[in-house]
Amino acid sequence: MPTINVDDSENLEKAIKRFKRMVEKEGIIREFKKREYFVKPSATNHQKKTTLARKLLNKRRKSEKKDY
Repeated sequence: MPTINVDDSENLEKAIKRFKRMVEKEGIIREFKKREYFVKPSATNHQKKTTLARKLLNKRRKSEKKDY
């Protein structure tokens, strides 16, 4: 849990910005969005396989393009 100590002389907007950066750095919002709803393990495996296949296809296309 990120905590921010704010001094009396510190600008509130600056403290909020610092807090947002800390939350982003720790990945709290990303984790919340990921856990927002349940996804079956088979669906995540399928998604991983399709993204891997797409990356390999793009890499192959780039390498073929460089050969010409």
